[in-house]
Amino acid sequence: MAGRVPITVAYGDGIGPEIMEATLRIIQAAGANIEIETIEIGEKVYLRGVETGMEPGAWDSLRRTKVFLKAPITTPQGGGYKSLNVTVRKALGLYANVRPCVSYHPFVRTKHPNMDVVIVRENEEDLYAGIEHRQTDQVYQCLKLITRPGSEKVIRYAFEYARVHNRKKVTCFVKDNIMKLTDGLFHKVFDEIAAEYPDIEHETWIVDIGAAKLADTPEQFDVVVMPNLYGDVLSDVAAQIAGSVGLAGSANIGEHFAMFEAIHGSAPRRAGQNLANPSGLLLAAVMMLVHIGQPDVAMRVHNAWLKTIEDGIHTYDIFKEGVSRQKVGTREFADAVIDRLGEQPQVLKPVSYGTSESLSLWRKKDRPKAEKRLVGVDVFLDWDKGSPNDLGNSLSQVSAGPLQLRVITNRGVKVWPDGLPETFCTDHWRCRFLGREGEDVQPAHVVQLLERVIQAGFDPIKTENLYLFDGVPGFSAVHG
Repeated sequence: MAGRVPITVAYGDGIGPEIMEATLRIIQAAGANIEIETIEIGEKVYLRGVETGMEPGAWDSLRRTKVFLKAPITTPQGGGYKSLNVTVRKALGLYANVRPCVSYHPFVRTKHPNMDVVIVRENEEDLYAGIEHRQTDQVYQCLKLITRPGSEKVIRYAFEYARVHNRKKVTCFVKDNIMKLTDGLFHKVFDEIAAEYPDIEHETWIVDIGAAKLADTPEQFDVVVMPNLYGDVLSDVAAQIAGSVGLAGSANIGEHFAMFEAIHGSAPRRAGQNLANPSGLLLAAVMMLVHIGQPDVAMRVHNAWLKTIEDGIHTYDIFKEGVSRQKVGTREFADAVIDRLGEQPQVLKPVSYGTSESLSLWRKKDRPKAEKRLVGVDVFLDWDKGSPNDLGNSLSQVSAGPLQLRVITNRGVKVWPDGLPETFCTDHWRCRFLGREGEDVQPAHVVQLLERVIQAGFDPIKTENLYLFDGVPGFSAVHG
């Protein structure tokens, strides 16, 4: 067929081949104008010694097609195997994870019959940057990285998605009452971008109470955008309370590439039994069809699927006596959807789609660079030889140029000077040195200070320079 859109397909592991076969059969019967390139990923590739789970040739296919429809995979047990999903998302710049979470009451059991929420999760950074260290015998750290470009990309996508899909409100979940710099930046960027969309209502919630509201009254939300970790947790919560994680598909969107997948795993115990529900992957394929400019086909598939659910033709995972009419297997469910192509649901709301080409995605803008001024350094020590006062009294004798010890914290809480004796301490100490008022701190002073700390018999494990950016501290204040 002329003009077919190339896509890369991976059949995956476990139930993956069955649900992919069903999905492709449905969308091709609906008229999907696609040319399929098949790649092998997952368990077999891992066990051949490829630590990413993808052969080099698979990357070549993705570079050609820029569209990836992926079935679930199995990651072998044991250490040393990297997450294929994380690898693909980061390598291809798939910054936005989009998960519609919709209830299908009264045909699928749910406590929230009016739920229709889209979670837009930042996909590349936050704690999922994967930068972790063991620093002392007792203490491990994971670095949380939030960037302005990363925040701008995903937040703008959320507003553009809302506009194109006729959504009325975008909500931001953050924890910037505690993480004032990282989550604070995400909140600040959200407010800046929201001002460009006066036609869309916007609001911000602290993530803990926001999550409670989402679980209790999800109908109050429309599109919700949040950093990576919160989005990972809450998108699964939202999918489950809507009815079933097994019904949810997701899109991973980048500037040049996109990946579409079900949010559930490979369920190897159900593999090869013609039991698995292909709905999550099928609805991901619907999102793919919209993305590649075939919204009419997406609409045919989605409405036929809704009619199938409405007619009570259900796989085992959502089958319920008194509601369902017929329990079917994977192949039979696909047949039922194909039989209903061209039909629309009568109880559930029919869907309609425009093309995603109308989304105005993020483009890098030149910003004036902030003036950066070094004012001090946090020196982190591995030390277990006494009390906070012992450490402070000894370390306060160490200085370099204008740098002098001002405060010591343990797990973020001040313990010297004038700490509370009840505060529990580990072997991991942050020792903040600041320059004297009116004196400039130079990088050479930091190097000199570190040398003197070592000479005094201490074990520094890392340093963090303290800067002012346009006169505003680029470091957190000390608790206590």
